[in-house]
Amino acid sequence: MKRLIIVAMLAMQYSQASAEPSNELAFQLKASVVKVITITKSGGEGMGTGVVVSQDHVATSCHVLANANGITIRKMGENHAPVALKADWKHDVCLLRFRDLPMSPVVLGDSENLHYEQSVFSIGFPGGVPKPQVTTGKIKALYAYDDSRIIRTSAAFRMGASGSPLLDDSGKLIGINTFKSPGRGAYFYNVPVKWVKKLLEAPDSTVVQQEDLPFWDAPEELRPFFMRVVPPLQAERWSELEQVAALWVEREPASPEAWHYLGLAQDRQGRNSEALQQYQKALALNAQHPATLFEMGMLAARLGNQAEFEKMHLALNGIDSDLAEELNQAGKGTR
Repeated sequence: MKRLIIVAMLAMQYSQASAEPSNELAFQLKASVVKVITITKSGGEGMGTGVVVSQDHVATSCHVLANANGITIRKMGENHAPVALKADWKHDVCLLRFRDLPMSPVVLGDSENLHYEQSVFSIGFPGGVPKPQVTTGKIKALYAYDDSRIIRTSAAFRMGASGSPLLDDSGKLIGINTFKSPGRGAYFYNVPVKWVKKLLEAPDSTVVQQEDLPFWDAPEELRPFFMRVVPPLQAERWSELEQVAALWVEREPASPEAWHYLGLAQDRQGRNSEALQQYQKALALNAQHPATLFEMGMLAARLGNQAEFEKMHLALNGIDSDLAEELNQAGKGTR
């Protein structure tokens, strides 16, 4: 049984088949993606990624720039130094302003109407590679935070790619690669383009001294619940996950994610009827919540309820056929 549970979790976490952008679209967008280079206080070199979001403005993650003694961007072997900064330290979004930057901006999309399993891709400089790389994936979760939503995707990124643009299939900017959970099987999070748009209207500054910790780097008890559930989830500490999820439900009863994780914790402890109630509450808030549909399908398979399994399979197939096939394969071992 434990092996089947792990199979189901891995299926949900690693489903990431996504269409590659066309060569023409990728080539066009790469022209707007830059390497961000900083000089640290110790004299070392830091690195990240940025994207041109309006004339003479490059967006990146603030943690790439924090407390740097010098900042430049590099494109096609040429360096450009910014003349000003706009910073939202809490949300980890920064804009560098330049004079006469010879690069075209990407088109700003909409981060408020995204959906689960939507195909996305990112372009960045992971590991400081000389040329920008394309990474594809899907939106795995959307978490309400402040006035927008944090976007979790299966489009992986690593050091050097912080600040990379997250793009929809048409190449419009929907978010910025920002942070990931630690350890193997990491979760990858992006801040929404809504915060980039808002920052474009903010006043300039010339100070790169970090004013606030980014929300994701706060003490554990002050972090968003969608971050706090990850460590017990990955370590399979189900009673601890239940405690965190129960508090999440209490604080944010309108969050389908909160109800999903509460149901998942109870499910993994063999409390089928309680888990089913929480899953149903998650679906009442979002009838197309893929992770909940998947887990309800697995629960139905374990209980031998073929009709319910087929219902969940059909619902998932209407969202993402790859995910529906993963449910079908994962469910076979329980029937």
